Amino acid sequence: MKRRSTTRLRSFLPVYILLIPGMLYLLVNNYIPMVGIISAFKRINVNDGIFFSPWNGLENFRYLFLSGAAGDIFRNTLLYNTAFIVVTTVVAIALAVLINDVASTKLKKLYQSAILLPFTLSMVVVSYVVFGFLSHENGLLNNTLLESDPIQWYSEGQYWPAILIIVNLWKTVGYSTLLFLAALVGVDRSLYEASSLDGANRWQQVLTIDLPNLFPTIVTLTLLAVGRIFYSDFGLFYQVPRNSGAIFDVTTTIDTYVYRALISAGGIGQSAAAGFFQAVIGFVLVLSVNAAVRKYQRSSALF
Repeated sequence: MKRRSTTRLRSFLPVYILLIPGMLYLLVNNYIPMVGIISAFKRINVNDGIFFSPWNGLENFRYLFLSGAAGDIFRNTLLYNTAFIVVTTVVAIALAVLINDVASTKLKKLYQSAILLPFTLSMVVVSYVVFGFLSHENGLLNNTLLESDPIQWYSEGQYWPAILIIVNLWKTVGYSTLLFLAALVGVDRSLYEASSLDGANRWQQVLTIDLPNLFPTIVTLTLLAVGRIFYSDFGLFYQVPRNSGAIFDVTTTIDTYVYRALISAGGIGQSAAAGFFQAVIGFVLVLSVNAAVRKYQRSSALF
């Protein structure tokens, strides 16, 4: 048995060697920095460093939970991410089904490239694209469709929930669409032919063939998104609204609030506390949703 294990180890040795760079990256980038979590429970003094700074219990968590804006912060973070998950998933599935039905291979590649292009742009570039539409003086909307009654977009908060959802959808839907499209490509075409012979129309094929085959991918992406439901895209909520104070009540999330707090107070411990809270909530949510999936369809759960 020992000889067999040694022989097997030698046969897989090249694979283990290839694993070393990735394992080192995970160790240095993901695991060693976890030691810094203790700063969430300390009053950080730069001269003393993280390990020798005095402990202060849960004091760093107080600024987040006892802030007058705490209700808006948690509400915005949770509701925006919920809307992002639902809207992006629905639109990505629809686009994947439509692209999968395109007969021309060249057109398929064109559509895939077109919807993925926004995903490759930085949020700073996206913010300037949005500004080109919404600028009060020179924006496309105010100078064309709303020329007679221009809107101060960066001062009126009622428009921003819809704006942020649309911008996030435009930027991220391409990535999810490609994942769903990859799942559809693997579906046996004979299933469609058999359903057509039975008289099924395209909508019935979507419900009985496409969605069941997409379900594992939908569950996986949803679980990953739920794990980060208390996080937010900092660029989306800070760069796109251009940090306009007039609309803070509808654009402030946990991440932007912590950033602004650090600028004014320089609280390393407070930032660490917010990150620790987000990580714990995300971990609990992933376990909870995964347990629910395991209960109803064990094969679709992550673990």
